[in-house]
Amino acid sequence: MVAAMTVYETERLIVREWTADPADLDRMTDIYTREEVTRWLPPFEFDAAGAVEGWRAFHEKDRRYGSWAVQVRRSGLVAGSVLFRPIPGGDGEVEVGWHLHPDSWGHGYATEAARGAVERGFASGLEEVHALVMPGNEASAAVCRRLGMTPLGRTRRFFGLESEMFRLSRDS
Repeated sequence: MVAAMTVYETERLIVREWTADPADLDRMTDIYTREEVTRWLPPFEFDAAGAVEGWRAFHEKDRRYGSWAVQVRRSGLVAGSVLFRPIPGGDGEVEVGWHLHPDSWGHGYATEAARGAVERGFASGLEEVHALVMPGNEASAAVCRRLGMTPLGRTRRFFGLESEMFRLSRDS
């Protein structure tokens, strides 16, 4: 078993780095190759080992940001990922996002993990955080509303795709 660094914890979750451990790689592959998950993501080619290395290097460069495993404290099951990063191609906007395995949907893990990432970002001095949601992804839009995010409407600024953009200010 490869040791994983804990990034932050919530009441029910341990948010930690993904590792090169076969169990992590298998779970990550299961998540990121499911049509139920990938239909809401920009097109990409998935390589679990490459993702682990890339995400770890990104986090090492600036500890505020990363894409981390969301592990359920009670069961040890990795529910999915939470990401917190500057939006690629943006003007410094920082996004929070979540990608959970369908077996972990409906338990509030996305909201809980995202709230922890946002709180961590605000504690580091960020003034606002954004989320991008593909049109029709009502479950993720609901997470944004539970986080208290304000809808900003549709945009095509990022990833060459239309998305719904949300914002949460530290003062909110």
